[in-house]
Amino acid sequence: MEMQQFYYDNKIVKNFIYATILFGVVGMLVGLTLATMFLFPNLTDGISWLSYGRLRPLHTNAVIFAFVGNAFFAGMYYSMQRLLKARMYSDFLSKLHFWGWQLIIVAAAITLPLGYSTSKEYAELEWPIDIAITFIWVVMGINMIGTMIKRRERHLYVAIWFYLATFVTVAVLHIFNSLEIPVSLFSMKSYSVYAGVQDALVQWWYGHNAVAFFLTTPFLGLMYYFVPKAANRPVYSYRLSIVHFWSLIFIYIWAGPHHLLYSALPNWAQNLGVAFSIMLLAPSWGGMINGLLTLRGAWDKVRVEPVLKFFVVAITGYGMATFEGPMLSLKNVNAIAHFTDWIIAHVHVGALAWNGFMAFGMIYWLVPRMTKGPLFSTKLANFHFWIGTLGIILYTLPMYVAGFLQASMWKQFNPDGTLTYGNFLETVTQIMPMYWMRAIGGVLYLTGMLVLVYNITKTIMANETIEDELAEAPELQKISSSRIKGEKFHPWLERKPIQLTILATIAILIGGVIQIVPTIMVKSNIPTIASVKPYTPLELEGRDLYIREGCVGCHSQSVRPFRSEVERYGPQSKAGEFVYDHPFLWGSKRTGPDLLRVGGKYNDNWHFNHMWSPQSTSPGSIMPGYKWLFDNKPLDISDIEGKMKVMQTLGVPYSDAEVANAKNAIKIQSQKIEDNLHADPDFVKSYENSKKKAAAKGEEFVPMHQREIVALIAYIQRLGTDIKVKDKK
Repeated sequence: MEMQQFYYDNKIVKNFIYATILFGVVGMLVGLTLATMFLFPNLTDGISWLSYGRLRPLHTNAVIFAFVGNAFFAGMYYSMQRLLKARMYSDFLSKLHFWGWQLIIVAAAITLPLGYSTSKEYAELEWPIDIAITFIWVVMGINMIGTMIKRRERHLYVAIWFYLATFVTVAVLHIFNSLEIPVSLFSMKSYSVYAGVQDALVQWWYGHNAVAFFLTTPFLGLMYYFVPKAANRPVYSYRLSIVHFWSLIFIYIWAGPHHLLYSALPNWAQNLGVAFSIMLLAPSWGGMINGLLTLRGAWDKVRVEPVLKFFVVAITGYGMATFEGPMLSLKNVNAIAHFTDWIIAHVHVGALAWNGFMAFGMIYWLVPRMTKGPLFSTKLANFHFWIGTLGIILYTLPMYVAGFLQASMWKQFNPDGTLTYGNFLETVTQIMPMYWMRAIGGVLYLTGMLVLVYNITKTIMANETIEDELAEAPELQKISSSRIKGEKFHPWLERKPIQLTILATIAILIGGVIQIVPTIMVKSNIPTIASVKPYTPLELEGRDLYIREGCVGCHSQSVRPFRSEVERYGPQSKAGEFVYDHPFLWGSKRTGPDLLRVGGKYNDNWHFNHMWSPQSTSPGSIMPGYKWLFDNKPLDISDIEGKMKVMQTLGVPYSDAEVANAKNAIKIQSQKIEDNLHADPDFVKSYENSKKKAAAKGEEFVPMHQREIVALIAYIQRLGTDIKVKDKK
């Protein structure tokens, strides 16, 4: 049998490793900055693009798509070539994938701080970047499947199944969740085609499964390759890996609604999410057990090899997170944990331990092999492991305590039936020590990352330059019919990449179709409320400002049917309230109080002063000021007709006359708010002073009713007022 020589493409692996390290540092630095902002809320006072609300999505996108994404691509390109005994299908597609992905990350790093955001968790990037993501993802898929077709190894190893499922599912999730209509071809603003309850269901179908199929399945593929390699042991059970793969990808896709328990989502969808979330424990722990038991007979190596230490804690972190996930989907547990810092702890166990440590172990294993030399310092790698582990503990444990404290204080009643802690800020002041400890944990984890940067840099400098690696293997021969006689279904499937891809696609589509199609198509799922009307043009502009500033990251707009929440915020949410909300803004964290019914609770002057300096109206608040909303610049309403036309297209009942009269309607409503502000003598005094300052600078003075703050006040004052019971005269 003739042997064929070829070269593994190590340079593309090197590029992705460098990008992983770079964006790991950036993402963690932004995260530490955000943790510090809880302690010093006005740290970046007056700098719009460094505000908490705009940096939070930058942190999540940098860690998920830049750090974890690049780590997956590095591991995939390295392992796939060796598992298939073939160079990647196309060097051009490999390079296009690398540079295209980095450009997408740079675009995110520019647009998110500038306030271009859809507000959807893990899908904040606006429509032009969404299109670019789709294109680059397809490029990666073509390269993957092309390599499988020209492979020299007949059998497709389990790691490749997970890579294929990742490609297919992320493509489906991203395309359907990102269906949006731009205001114009030259505008970065777009609106989701889904509204309210439907948007919430599609978003958390995406959001939950983005975690499943971007943070979990690809790293399980890496686990199935790198753990056996590092331990020099075969996978514990290949049969278990088959059960693990198919049950995981089928069940995971159903679990999204557990993010929306006790919300306005129909109960049948919530209950489906709960049932499948509990089932999810079995395949998840099957994978964890398969990973840890692969180390049987190699535990002596764990004591001395930092790579294996990282892998053990990573797999353990995966087990902890995937036990906690089903537990959090139980309605009685979810009632306590949702909207609290418990969820922050849960997310970071997965991100810091499972994804972070898996990536670190992989980098420490790969770089010495690719540079044909030893790691610069095993002691430093061990130090990284221990300081990183301590960082995870110091980050997550205080957040668990904070979550329990928040939930218990929010639900506490006095004997007379009043809330014990009626002021939301009473809970905030109690958990400040936990926020300090979280920041310290973040410093330790980032320190470990910087140690890795130093160690890997010195390793690369001391060893050989990373070059493509010569390999040889015989060409794949056509298999004779006699050899496959009596072959069972799965061994047959394991040598058929196209059929495997098709079956994986069917497995992941079933749950999504059954949950989403009825919710969108059956009108009885979303009963309308006659008193709920579309937003006025000024309120629509204010809502866009609310999205731009990332207010949804700290404030929910969803009241659950609990006595404590109804007492604190007003009547529970109803599905019909959100029929004109493109996108929905229910939120997933309450750093501040729920705002669904805040309209009319405070006067315009209170909101004006609160947005300028939250501490002036709410002593002890950790909310930053939004001083740029008050700048002597007019609100940009040039696109308002276009925005309303898009809303018309999406079914919002604006008349053509309302669209044509939008700017005049804005002028009338905003003038009323300015007139209300003049009721405060302090406002009048500062307003007159600002006129003098503008004149002294030679600037044209912009009246208050034309500024952004007025539009935001208009939106906030509208919230919840459509279904308020009017007092009888």
